[in-house]
Amino acid sequence: MRQPEPEPQSFDRVLSSMCTEPHPDASAAAERFLATNPGDPATYESVAELEARAVAGLARLAGHPTPADAAGYVTSGGTEANIQAVRSARNRHREATGGGAGEVNVVAPESAHFSFTKAAALLDVELRTVPLDDGYRADTDAVAAAVDDATALVVGVAGSTEYGRVDPIPELAAIADEAGARLHVDAAWGGFVLPFTDRDWSFADAPVDTLTIDPHKFGQAPVPSGGLLAREDAALDALAVDTPYLETRSQATLTGTRSGAGVAGAVAAMDALWPDGYREAAERAADNADWLAEGLADRGYDVVEPELPLVAADVPEPTFAALRDAGWKVSRTGAGELRVVCMPHVTRSTLRAFLDDLDRIRR
Repeated sequence: MRQPEPEPQSFDRVLSSMCTEPHPDASAAAERFLATNPGDPATYESVAELEARAVAGLARLAGHPTPADAAGYVTSGGTEANIQAVRSARNRHREATGGGAGEVNVVAPESAHFSFTKAAALLDVELRTVPLDDGYRADTDAVAAAVDDATALVVGVAGSTEYGRVDPIPELAAIADEAGARLHVDAAWGGFVLPFTDRDWSFADAPVDTLTIDPHKFGQAPVPSGGLLAREDAALDALAVDTPYLETRSQATLTGTRSGAGVAGAVAAMDALWPDGYREAAERAADNADWLAEGLADRGYDVVEPELPLVAADVPEPTFAALRDAGWKVSRTGAGELRVVCMPHVTRSTLRAFLDDLDRIRR
């Protein structure tokens, strides 16, 4: 007997995810290019042209000095982009210091995404995590104390996953430069919000070498659609391997074969939403985060003041569990706080319903 087809989960009560509903144009474009492979651009020329447009669009958002000439590609997501940034820096460091498999380390704040732990294990590099300051940002004194001659990469976060904080990127760039290391900025989530703020985070604000920025998060492209950008071609050249049986004779990506859906969806989303649509979404999300933070504070909870549209509050475990039982998809920070991400699909009416349930649970 044929089983009924399952339906995808609704986003109506999803408050924990950094992904969102894709723009309709992005969904349609993704379906059209589903079977094409940007991993072999000499064979699949039309999707290769789209990927060049995607990289240029992402580079424009991220303040690259020459977006049309930016190096990069559409990844499966932030994890792949961060792993590739570490791999590129490791390879370039080893080449600069005479090659071989000598010790290499990466210095990152405690707020860095868990993909850097994966990268360190996969690439046989030491990951040195340093404490945060009182504002949940990288402590620059701790970073400066951690780097040495074996440091290939310093990592800064522009929109941390737990608190939505932006590290002091220009200061981290100066530390990296002094140590002879590269600087990578992980703006996987924040990259589509930060252009509409006064934060220093991009290629335009500091000598950033590589940067992660994901269209499938606030960019409203379909999953999977991430992004790795580089200031110069040498960063991707350090990743290239020969691919003798393909029409394309060299490849710098990690996954090799990829669906063109992410590429086409990213281009369609940016064409539809940049800049006004993204600006409106970012402003609406910021207003919603401020409104929710105020509502939680009024109810007596300790709230971490939002910097980007992400709210963390110290809600007791029984209350958190009851919210989950009521169908709310919420998560916790490492310290155990309730964590709500105000993505484009999270409306004010959704947040009102959330607080109504919270009030019912508290009674």
